[in-house]
Amino acid sequence: MVRLRSGSDRREFWALESVSFTVERGDALGIIGRNGSGKSTLMLALAGILLPDTGSLTVAGRVSALLTLGAGFEPELTGRQNIYLNGAYLGLPHETVRALEPRIAEFSDLGEFIDAEVRTYSSGMRARLGFAIAAQVEPEILLLDEVLGVGDAAFQRKCDARMKELMTHASTIVVVTHNHTFVRETCTRALWLDGGLVAAFGDPGETVDAYEAALGEAGARVRQPRASQTLTRVRAR
Repeated sequence: MVRLRSGSDRREFWALESVSFTVERGDALGIIGRNGSGKSTLMLALAGILLPDTGSLTVAGRVSALLTLGAGFEPELTGRQNIYLNGAYLGLPHETVRALEPRIAEFSDLGEFIDAEVRTYSSGMRARLGFAIAAQVEPEILLLDEVLGVGDAAFQRKCDARMKELMTHASTIVVVTHNHTFVRETCTRALWLDGGLVAAFGDPGETVDAYEAALGEAGARVRQPRASQTLTRVRAR
């Protein structure tokens, strides 16, 4: 699906191959897998930043994405000014962003720091502002890449509640996360990527169980290198 090139010899490898799935309105899809399995590449494709080399990808709806902490922020501008900048990136009219600004500022819990330059923010503060913008613009599709673990417990509960609220309004949420509890308790579907391939897709509990079992088997193979164990990988069709 997505081919990347590296090095002076232009070596090519498939970051994603034969990946196929469908997510409906109101669904929350949790994407899990080891580092380097293609999760972030898939999110970039869903956001329209990468285009598939083969096959087709259809995303129907207005997308709001938080893929990298601080992405899209201008460090010399204040947090409040960056709300308007990100709103412009999303194609929102200035009047719409002005109406949303108080809710975004309140949700971010930045207090007086909303008027400080973003270059002075910690990674957690940037994450708060980024999520507040992404989640408060009433997206039809919300993409989040490994940002759920940032912030204190109270803010994480706030994020969970907001995502559930969006789901009740038929927003679709796609989340890359290592938080398996979130996938089990909040997501309606789960996708396990392994080496750029779909290892499992479907019920969140069953998918997480299969992934955790595979991790346990991999750990056992490291501890017992002579043991013969095989993980079956399924290609999506």
